[in-house]
Amino acid sequence: MQNPWFAQREPREEEGGIRLFCLPYAGGSASAYRAWSGLAPDRVRVHPLELPGRGTRWGETPVARMPLMTESLAEALAKRLDRPYALFGHSMGALIAFELTRTLRAKGLPLPRHLFVSGSNGPDLPRTRRPIHTAPDTEVVEELRFLGGTPAELLEDPALMKLVLPALRADFSLLETYRYHAQSPLPVPMTVFGGDRDPLVKSGQLHRWLRQTSAAGRLEILPGEHFFLHSAAARMLTTITEDLAPLEALPDPAAQRDVV
Repeated sequence: MQNPWFAQREPREEEGGIRLFCLPYAGGSASAYRAWSGLAPDRVRVHPLELPGRGTRWGETPVARMPLMTESLAEALAKRLDRPYALFGHSMGALIAFELTRTLRAKGLPLPRHLFVSGSNGPDLPRTRRPIHTAPDTEVVEELRFLGGTPAELLEDPALMKLVLPALRADFSLLETYRYHAQSPLPVPMTVFGGDRDPLVKSGQLHRWLRQTSAAGRLEILPGEHFFLHSAAARMLTTITEDLAPLEALPDPAAQRDVV
């Protein structure tokens, strides 16, 4: 049975390389990473994750709280962590990827070999924008207009907006009700991406993410506004590929078990 979290293709047992599980921004779907497979080398297997309530899971109830999201993801991915993998998330997806890694650690499941967070303030920084997940539709639309990334034809079509608003409200609720709890740093290398003109995330504060890792960490500032994820995709994939290259020399835990 097809795992619904894998909208484009599900990892195969015989698949080589490093799996890169990608989490979308608020209002986004797995299609945000449609072009990534073509940009990444064969040794990096891109697997966009589809969250409930959007894309191929349109009819499902969106998840509006972080603990439920990470528990659901951990359960869905548990059988796909037998090969080396990394996590990537942009904006809301960065926060989910971070908390998912913490959830996996708490459950004693294999941790990612690398964590990539993009377009997001550090999890310990308070949210400064006003809550809108319970605001009138017009205010939600204005917030989306400010953020950018949403096609103007969608924002100006009330019928289409009525269809996508439930998932959008759930995403904003997930972000606005999130509470950071201090824990020991993750033993996972981390790369933090930022946009040099991002109006939401100040590049001068991105270094706070590096407090969350006890392993190697680095910052990469790319040209673009909040959705530099798209405009600088090729440069981003180059950095990701470079950061994952050392993992090719590490033993594959699944292969070792096969030998035993």
